[in-house]
Amino acid sequence: MGSENEGIVFVGRKPAINYVMAATLQINRGVKKIVLKARGRAISRAVDVAEITRLKYFPGKIRISDIRTGTEEIINPDGSRRDISVIEIELTQE
Repeated sequence: MGSENEGIVFVGRKPAINYVMAATLQINRGVKKIVLKARGRAISRAVDVAEITRLKYFPGKIRISDIRTGTEEIINPDGSRRDISVIEIELTQE
């Protein structure tokens, strides 16, 4: 990535509004494409962030241009491995 017209918001455990504000801040700075990234239990929060940003803060100005899903392997502190689901939701200005 690294382009001035792209931004990334990593969605975690904080309330959805925190990530909505992070996305809104980037949009207001002129970023044309934002990627919301989340994994595990934060996936549903990332979907909420995308919908709140798109429908309440920028109605008709932002669209979901791509959704990518996948799996990452996590290594636990005890050395065991497990798979965790990941999602990337790409929001683009119209």
